[in-house]
Amino acid sequence: MFEFLFKYPASVFSRGQFVLLGGWPVWLLGLGVVAAGVALAWLLRRSPKRLTGRRPAVIWLLQTLMAAMLLFLLWHPALSVATLRPQQNVVAVLIDDSGSMAMQEGNTTRLDQARGVLQSGMLDRLRERFQVRLYRFGAAAERIDDLLGVAGAQPATRIGEALQGVLADTATLPLGAMIVLTDGADNTGGIDRETIQQLRQRRVPVHPVGFGREVISPDAEIVDAVIPVRTLAESRLTAQVTIRQHGLTGGKSQLTVRDAGRVVASVPVVFRQQDAPLAQTVTLTAGSAGVRTLQFTLEPLPGEVNAKNNAVARVLQVEAAKPRILWFEGEPRWEFKFIRRALGEDSSLQLTTILRTTQNKFYRQGIANAAELEDGFPARAEELFGYAALIIGNSEASYFTREQQTLIREFANRRGGGVLFLGGRATLGDGGYAQSELAEMLPVRVEDRKNTFHRDPAGFELTPQGLDSLICRLVDDPAANAERWRKMPLLADYQEVGEVKPGAAPLLLLSVPGRRKSPLLVIQPYGRGRTAVFATGGSWRWQMSQDAGDQTHEMFWRQLARWLVSETPGLVSASMPKTVLSDETRVPLRAEVRNKEYQPMADARVEARIVGPEGLAETVELTPSPHEEGVYAASWPALKPGAYVAEVIARRNEEEVGRDTVQFRREEGVAEHFRLAQNRELLEKLAEQTGGRYWTPAAAKKLPEQISYSEAGITAREARDLWDMPAVFLLLAGLRATEWLLRRKWGVI
Repeated sequence: MFEFLFKYPASVFSRGQFVLLGGWPVWLLGLGVVAAGVALAWLLRRSPKRLTGRRPAVIWLLQTLMAAMLLFLLWHPALSVATLRPQQNVVAVLIDDSGSMAMQEGNTTRLDQARGVLQSGMLDRLRERFQVRLYRFGAAAERIDDLLGVAGAQPATRIGEALQGVLADTATLPLGAMIVLTDGADNTGGIDRETIQQLRQRRVPVHPVGFGREVISPDAEIVDAVIPVRTLAESRLTAQVTIRQHGLTGGKSQLTVRDAGRVVASVPVVFRQQDAPLAQTVTLTAGSAGVRTLQFTLEPLPGEVNAKNNAVARVLQVEAAKPRILWFEGEPRWEFKFIRRALGEDSSLQLTTILRTTQNKFYRQGIANAAELEDGFPARAEELFGYAALIIGNSEASYFTREQQTLIREFANRRGGGVLFLGGRATLGDGGYAQSELAEMLPVRVEDRKNTFHRDPAGFELTPQGLDSLICRLVDDPAANAERWRKMPLLADYQEVGEVKPGAAPLLLLSVPGRRKSPLLVIQPYGRGRTAVFATGGSWRWQMSQDAGDQTHEMFWRQLARWLVSETPGLVSASMPKTVLSDETRVPLRAEVRNKEYQPMADARVEARIVGPEGLAETVELTPSPHEEGVYAASWPALKPGAYVAEVIARRNEEEVGRDTVQFRREEGVAEHFRLAQNRELLEKLAEQTGGRYWTPAAAKKLPEQISYSEAGITAREARDLWDMPAVFLLLAGLRATEWLLRRKWGVI
């Protein structure tokens, strides 16, 4: 319709420059319009059929617009547009040869449709005007002479890398445009900014031709499965699995997690809402130390178009390390005895305690040597930062020096450790914490007053955040877990604390008759670490008031302790964005290096020793990041599918600072089974950012004629007349017809 009204496609108007080809000056056109307006006003006043009110002004306006349009056409309006010179420019035609293009749609495949578009005359018409270079692409672009070798067998789609390959191949040639026939199912998540910038610098427009349905139905797909990269042996952990479905609303399936073929978890899935992502939580146990490749599988439903996108793999690193927890307790009490016994039986944790028996005497347990903690609570960062978590029991804030309070704060903020504050008669509000440096790191606003501690039985209730938290997960089933907490024995005592700070999450609330509900267990992230408050010293009643074999008390405290140490980094912390690479070869390695006081170390020498399939062994140097102090990075190609281990070692002046290990897998032939619907949004964005246009297969027959409008390659300026556009004639006729209809209505014809 646009081209019918305005003679040329919209791309000509967007690229062209408006010009007036008439030899007369523009000011004369303005003068002519004014003169015509004055003359028409004079003639209208002398007309024997007088109009009244605003009617003369309306007629004058219509006549003046008519005269202005006619005068404007005398000045010969046109568009000056750059066009590619015939046979002097290269046009690159890229056809997607990846597995997703082999998907059957109706009686044909997407690849057959793409071949049909090219062989229906479009390729011949392009060759009449340009020098055509034909490419097929999957992971990269490859020059071809004809379409016989295009079979839809490439294991990956990387449109950005294909475009870069064509730019490199035509670096010395006048490249006028690119045509990309694809479904847009890019495996890299999009086209990077660098590729778009290179296309813009050479002014090369990209014209995508999109194939495939934009919605695949009926189909369910696992979009993502998020699990911790690493965990302690025998830890319970949750996986957040995101599922999207089309055409299966109301259907039911089963989500199963397997480790080496053994089922470790399984939950039912009900598809309630179409198109909206469904978030499913799965709880499982990590098992013994080692590397686990967990397979998440959604049972296919009858009629599913594609069942290969119902399974994803994730790597879980179960560590044998036993992180150390330091507990400083201000006085002997039942809580200390029962919690210490619960944590002491956890083989994945090391608990070191320092119990103040009198003001200047301490009882140490779990120490590594006789010198450890012999002077009481650590006063140096190097000593305190050797632990992964810190528990502060019933002790007033004034016991710690100002330097020690700063050290405790930096233990969470800089060291990245976990800090738990327990309730008691001499801590929190009663212990003067509100006026101490420790107040900033507490997840609650502690009240600055005495008598906040009460030796009375207290009930409590689970919050929605507590129901979702692993810390309070006594039973896997959410309903059964909530019921289990409702039946828990009362606490022996409780402590009043103020409101929860923004960003903190209350997991348990105190429920005491005659008092408003107040926080009991609150957690929050703090700096690189995390902090928590458990406002009681009476959880020991959970053990004493239940059967001897009941493990509720032990389970709660072990899960809370593991949360404290779960993400505490070492001196060297290695990571990568994904531990499973689906048809990706580039492995981005990242390492954060710190000294013994956990300050960023910018002068380290960092290398990664990588071991992979078929005996592969390689050493890669990580270089300092220019944007983050103490961060080192490298990109390494994992060419073969299989399991890899990268051990990152940091040294300073030949002395080893520390080391860390990250494990990952590379899979091949997997990514093409996911996100099979046409990614029209990506293709339209690519066209918009490069000055091209998105085309449907039916409209692509017009592409050879319209592709000439480009400023890339070798071009010539052409003037395209605008005076004979149908829209101009319709506008003139419309003005005249409007005047006639108004005159007839007013009876002055």
